Amino acid sequence: MSVLPMENRTTIFLNVVMLFSVSLEPYLFNLVTLFGHAAETQVVEYASLLYALDMAALMAILAFFTHELAIEERQLISVELLVPYRRVRNTMLVSAGLFLLTMFPQFWSWRIQDVPIRFYFWIAPLAVFWIGRALVVPSKSNQKPL
Repeated sequence: MSVLPMENRTTIFLNVVMLFSVSLEPYLFNLVTLFGHAAETQVVEYASLLYALDMAALMAILAFFTHELAIEERQLISVELLVPYRRVRNTMLVSAGLFLLTMFPQFWSWRIQDVPIRFYFWIAPLAVFWIGRALVVPSKSNQKPL
C-alpha cells in the first residue's frame, strides 16, 4: 500500500470509506456474537446483515486497491508480483460477492444445528485465504541463504 498513489479523488474517498467500515466492523461483530444469547433476535439479524455489507465493502475496496497496484502499465510493483496480486484481487472480489450473497433472507432462515447458514458462509473467505497462502511457493529471490 505504500506505493499506491493516494492523490486522486477516488482513492482518497475509498480510503475514508474503508476506515469507516473498519471502525464499524468490531461493533457489528459484537452484536452478531449475541446470537443465541439475546432476547431480541431481530437486532442480531439486522446486525448480521450490516456486518455482511460492511465486510463486502471492505473486501471490494481492498480488491480495488490491489487492482490499482496490479496494473502493469503503472509499474507500481515488480513484474514478478503482478500475478500474485491479481490472484489476491480476484479472491477479494469473490469474498465480497460471498458476503453480499449471504445478505439474502434465506441465509438467515436456513440453519445447521440451529445456527444460520450465513455464519458458516462467512468462514469461506478465511479458508480461501489460508489455502491460498499455503499454496503459494516462495520465489528463490525471497529465500534466505543457509
